[in-house]
Amino acid sequence: MTLTLYITTVLIWGSSWIMFDFQTGIVSPEVSGAYRFGIAALFMFIWAKMNRETLGFAAGEHAFLALQGAFMFALNIVFLYLAAWYLPSGLNAVVFSMASIISMGAGIFYYRKAPSMTLLIGGLTGVLGVVVVFWPEIKSLELKQGVGLGLLLSLAGTTSFAISLLIGERNQRAGLGGHGGLAWAMTYGTLVMCVIAVFRDSPFTFDSRFSYVGSLIFLVVFNSVIAFSVYFALLKRIGAERSAYVTVLFPIVALVISTIFENYQWTLSAFIGVALTLIGNVLILRNSPRAKVAPTKSKFER
Repeated sequence: MTLTLYITTVLIWGSSWIMFDFQTGIVSPEVSGAYRFGIAALFMFIWAKMNRETLGFAAGEHAFLALQGAFMFALNIVFLYLAAWYLPSGLNAVVFSMASIISMGAGIFYYRKAPSMTLLIGGLTGVLGVVVVFWPEIKSLELKQGVGLGLLLSLAGTTSFAISLLIGERNQRAGLGGHGGLAWAMTYGTLVMCVIAVFRDSPFTFDSRFSYVGSLIFLVVFNSVIAFSVYFALLKRIGAERSAYVTVLFPIVALVISTIFENYQWTLSAFIGVALTLIGNVLILRNSPRAKVAPTKSKFER
């Protein structure tokens, strides 16, 4: 069951990178994000209502759902989209793959518990694999104006995602991880996107081209509603540190899709990098424990 959840998440989110290309252009990233998660939140509310899941939460619970929404469904996406203006996609993917390492580091502070050596080695091996795959692109990178800002934006987006995983895990264990909780978190994320759009003076335009509408539908239905439901089931089973490792496999899936649709040419370094990533994947998932009923409390729960 864990492996099925893991593979499903990787395949859906990994295939989303090509969809993001169709989202750029006329509509700003934050407005596209507001459309995406606003519609996804509506689907989640309907799903929760049909299954008679809880939709009413206390004020304190809404505060944590708002935090999750801000970091997971707003800030990380806007930062990564903005970083793409300054960085090649390969370097952006390498930085984002470090979410697993950042999540481990944050977990030390959050749970006051260091990750196992196997988990650490697996994470580092996977990130190294992604670096090897995209090394030609990184090597040819020119340190021109804006690259430094791009790296900071990419790191900010990656860190936002890593933090959101820990908040999401905390919400899962507090009983807020159902479709009702996700619906509210996506709603709060949509509101943050709208605030960012107003702050950046981004118009709420819409692109009626088939490529934009089609990619938006895919991102809403598969990337948001289905993938996040599956991912949070995975998060509940293996925790934030191990589940964060899916970010390392996204670029590999993206490369496979690029091979089919964009004639990507595989090199020896690409094969070596993929092999390292898969080795890290085995180490991460090896003996993955199920989430415990009474885990060590975090600072936020005390």
